[in-house]
Amino acid sequence: MFYNMDCVEGSKMYLSDNSIDLIITDPPYGIEGHTLHKHYNRKEEHVLDGYIEIPREEYPMFSEKWIKEAERVLRPGGSIYIFSGYTNLIHILSAVQKTNLKEVNHIIWKYNFGVYTKNKYISSHYHILYYVKPGAKPTFNTNCRFSDAEKDESGRSLNYRDREDVWIINREYKPGQVKNKNELPKELLMKIIQYSSNEGDLICDFFLGSFSTARVAIGLNRRACGFEKSKVAFDYGMSIISKLTPGYLLSEIRIPKENTYFNQGKSISEEEKKKIIRTYVHLRRRFSKEKAIELLSAEFGRGPWSIRRIISEVNSCENFNLFLPNTS
Repeated sequence: MFYNMDCVEGSKMYLSDNSIDLIITDPPYGIEGHTLHKHYNRKEEHVLDGYIEIPREEYPMFSEKWIKEAERVLRPGGSIYIFSGYTNLIHILSAVQKTNLKEVNHIIWKYNFGVYTKNKYISSHYHILYYVKPGAKPTFNTNCRFSDAEKDESGRSLNYRDREDVWIINREYKPGQVKNKNELPKELLMKIIQYSSNEGDLICDFFLGSFSTARVAIGLNRRACGFEKSKVAFDYGMSIISKLTPGYLLSEIRIPKENTYFNQGKSISEEEKKKIIRTYVHLRRRFSKEKAIELLSAEFGRGPWSIRRIISEVNSCENFNLFLPNTS
């Protein structure tokens, strides 16, 4: 399932239409990536040779070719996450717009070890473009990392915070270890794979590099495939992959608590609305509005904002009394 060849040629030869559940990939920089160590002020003796760059003038057509191929192999409802710096982001966005893929999120990944500069702001983020292929319901495991009502010490929703579109995740510091030119951190990849795939799904990386996507996919009991042109990087990556045990990362996954909002997403009948309002009126005799909403949320298995909308809707209704108990 791993091929030492160009991803466009390789996918045409080995990947069927609509066969991939999830694509996660970090294409070449297109900014003379083989010289980046000068900007990062780092030594290269432990970085693998053979990084294959794409000339700037070729980047627009290069992006169109591989993204079109990615669209073909992705199954309906499948997801793709594309990593990009800002220099060639315009070309990747242009290429995606020429497909039928639909944008879901434009995520910003903030990391440490930014490119140091004196005369401009330091670059310390990546863009992550999250798209899906139309035709089926996408896989998105909303509560795979935090349940709907788990909160941090300040009372803020952990689920909400984890799903915001700005991610602060540090790069992995590996002094003295062999590594590729640019490796995505395990924490970042685990997050994407947990949300956008299930065990047994097939995950593809069009630019394997360090095989980090493949390693994490296998570790989370998914299947993996991909392409890498560099012989050096490919051979080193395969030497690691061959030693992995499927599911080896499952023990590191945080198990979320049971969901509280068991009716979230379900339609609300008029009878349920009446019950919520009647209970709300009763609770307000003893508790504040916020406490009453909290209790209603727990009893009816719906999120606080859903309860608020119902109360607001009925409060603004001329027939408010219809929802109250009959005391005659």
